Amino acid sequence: MLLTKEPAIITDGLEQLQKVDETFISKYLQELVPKALNLAIQVVLAVVIYLIGKRMIAFLRKVLRKSLERREVDLGVCQFLDSVSKYCLYAVLWLTVLTLFGVTTASVVALLGSAGLTLGLALQGSLANFAGGVLILLMKPFRVGDYMISGATGHEGTVKEISTFYTKILTVDNQTVMIPNGKLTEDAIVNVTGQQTRRLDLTVGISYTSDLRRAKELLADLVARDERILTDQPVQIFVAELAASSVELGCRFWVPSENYWQVKWDMLEAVKLVFDENQIEIPFQQIELHVKEADKIKNQ
Repeated sequence: MLLTKEPAIITDGLEQLQKVDETFISKYLQELVPKALNLAIQVVLAVVIYLIGKRMIAFLRKVLRKSLERREVDLGVCQFLDSVSKYCLYAVLWLTVLTLFGVTTASVVALLGSAGLTLGLALQGSLANFAGGVLILLMKPFRVGDYMISGATGHEGTVKEISTFYTKILTVDNQTVMIPNGKLTEDAIVNVTGQQTRRLDLTVGISYTSDLRRAKELLADLVARDERILTDQPVQIFVAELAASSVELGCRFWVPSENYWQVKWDMLEAVKLVFDENQIEIPFQQIELHVKEADKIKNQ
């Protein structure tokens, strides 16, 4: 009797397990379709919200820029605030998109808080650059359009943009250089065009046999004839040094900053031409060989 009951019990157990499996699979499939539809709707909504949000961010940034321009805010400040607002608005947009998938703002904040130390170490350079950008806007060592030289990197050029983390400059040979703001605030910055006027120093050497007074008169005449040289600033023409093979004449005068290089090039050319016309010799490095008469006889 025991032998005949055991196969029946096993058979009943297998049938019950099969029914349970079929019920579970059927229930899973029934729940899968609504979940898939719900996920698809969430994805579509997320894409729509992102596209709409992207357009709204562009509109808000445009409104912000126009508002700052109407108030005649410095261009560098406008660029920096525009960059900061861009990152902040996109962060809000992504948080909004994540909430569609069940991610709450509190959980994101908690996650960022718990990972704050790690993020701080990982973003140490970026935070330093951001702080450097704020210092640049507050201290204003240079503005957009100024020609500056970075002591930390050695790069120089015209400032085109001051963004959240980098300052963009354009070199004289039309290369774009991105300098981290942190680098600019940790070393010297030379603002070449920060002032409206600059002093131009020229040094010209003449030979000891040339007429010194005539050479100074010619330099003074060249300065007086150039209309780009400022007449309300002092002009100095002097003997700078009695060198080994030349008398070094110094000439100092003031010009508008935007004319500095052109005036310098034109003046150097004019000095050479007028000195040649008046037989004022500009010495150059040369080697003279002197052979004694006794050495000639010995060699013969």
